[in-house]
Parts: sequence; C-alpha cells; structure tokens
Amino acid sequence: MGDRLKGKRAFVTAGAAGIGRACAIAFAREGATVFATDIDEKGLALLTKDGVSEVARLDVRDTAAVVAMAKRVGTIDVLLNAAGFVHHGTVLECSDQDWDFSFDINVKSMHRTLRAFLPGMLQAGRGSIVNISSAAGVFKAAPNRYVYGATKAAVAALTRAVAADFITKGIRCNCICPGTIETPSMLDRAAAAGPQGREMFVSRQPMGRLGTPEEIASLAVYLASDESAFTTGVAHIIDGGWTL
Repeated sequence: MGDRLKGKRAFVTAGAAGIGRACAIAFAREGATVFATDIDEKGLALLTKDGVSEVARLDVRDTAAVVAMAKRVGTIDVLLNAAGFVHHGTVLECSDQDWDFSFDINVKSMHRTLRAFLPGMLQAGRGSIVNISSAAGVFKAAPNRYVYGATKAAVAALTRAVAADFITKGIRCNCICPGTIETPSMLDRAAAAGPQGREMFVSRQPMGRLGTPEEIASLAVYLASDESAFTTGVAHIIDGGWTL
C-alpha cells in the first residue's frame, strides 16, 4: 500500500478485467478512492476485495448513462479510459457496422467520458486523464488490425487535442500505447487462432514474453500521480520492444 495517489478520486472504465482492472487495483493500492465501471457486473464485484471503493455497471456506448454516472460520481482527479475492442481483419473484412462499433467503443466512449467529467475537473482546476491506446496504429501497423489501428491512432490524436486545449487549466491528458498484453480478451483471440495461438503471439515479442496488465498499470499510476505533473499530450509506448 502506497500513497502516490493519496487523496485523489479516480474513475475507471472497463474495470472488470485486463488493463482496466489492473489500473483500478493499482490506483486503490496507491491511496486513491476508486470508482470502477464495466458492463461485466460479476467481474466488477470482485474488485471490492482489492480496495476499490465503489463499482457500478456502465455501458460507455450509452451517452445518457455516462452523463448520469458523472453526476453520480461528482468531481474526480483521475479519469482512466480503458474500454476497447480488437477487431480482426483487413479493410475487406470490415463492414460499416464493424467500423461504427469499433469507433464507438474505442474512441467515442472516451469522447463521452471527457465531455461528462471535464467540466468538474476544470472547475477544480486540476485533473489527469489517461487513455488506453495501442502501439498498433500509433507507432506501427499490425497485420489484420485495420479498423483497430485506425481507432487507436484516433485515441492518440484525441489525447493530444485535449492536452493542447486545456494545458493552461490544470488538466493533463496522456495516453498509454501497450504492445501485446496477456489479458483475458487477448487469450481469447489466441485460443481462436488454434492450439499454438498463444505461442504465436509470444514468438512476435522481442523479449520472448507477453506484457502484463500490472506493467501497464504501473505506468498509469505514474501518469495519474503528481510525479508526472510536467507531462501532457504524450503517447507513452510500453511494448517490450515490439516496435523497434
């Protein structure tokens, strides 16, 4: 238990599993009061034993629900946007529906939370926003990640825009660009690739292993804390050397 985030209030999306879950737990362990959300209520319920103060179901594709949640939660110091979906395929396998769904959950969800929580941050004169992007699409193209890469590049651009617009108002906005991280959703994709799916993902990693959600959470803690007070508008890559 540390105190790097002592006295701060943090709001986390997609907190039931993977990177969002690891960030919610890490924030709580560093002293923050954490409000975690997801559509997976069973996964959320497990967070309270790890110090997360409150959990609630939230579909980040529902604008009215996001606005209502922001009113319920009140002013926060840290916003961690982790909701996302990995669509597999090239442009030829991406329908209009696939495109719209991916941009809705990967990008517009962040637009919704920003619109809902930024006014309170601005009134308080402080706030750190951390968006989960990806090394794929921002620093390197990945095969069969057409719309996914496009959405994650958009997240990086959105991050810089918010940072530039509110840099004099006490608001910082950064994004994290992970490589291949061993999350439940990643393991599902590996399983779908066949018996050697996980090994295939590992073989592409220069370090010979996958990253962990906890490693991403460590960077998120730094960006959420006052230790990074001079850092804004940056896409922070953490990919085990995948883009070298």
